[in-house]
Amino acid sequence: MARRSERERFGGLDRLGADVRAELDRHGAQAGMVELLDRWPAAVGAEIARRAWPARFARDGSLHVNTADSVWAFELGQQGDEIAARLGVPRVRFAPGPLPERAEAPAVGSTAEPSPADLAEARLAAAGIADPELREIVQRAASLGLAQSRSIPPV
Repeated sequence: MARRSERERFGGLDRLGADVRAELDRHGAQAGMVELLDRWPAAVGAEIARRAWPARFARDGSLHVNTADSVWAFELGQQGDEIAARLGVPRVRFAPGPLPERAEAPAVGSTAEPSPADLAEARLAAAGIADPELREIVQRAASLGLAQSRSIPPV
């Protein structure tokens, strides 16, 4: 059986490769998006990063950013030149749009102290546990959980 040459076997890939390269060239401006997304929270701060997120680059190089609502779009639009300079892009445009969903973990070491109400609620929750050592552990965990849930700001 005659063996086909690599050119015969993979010649179709050359044509496909050219098509893939052409398609990637159409989206060339998006190539820097990953690096920009990494820099975004540090450039704008945590509060803004929760309410606005880069969506895409336009053909003119301007960055389009989705915001939580039109109020955020307006407010951030007032800071557009400053944000663009921090990011090293020619222009930033803000408009309401979908934001990525994130479940932010509380910062390490940022445990809130339980209030007297948290301690009382935890004591009630653990009251039915017969073993005193286990009851104490459950009370402590419950009171810390209640305090922590109170200290996490809503998004």
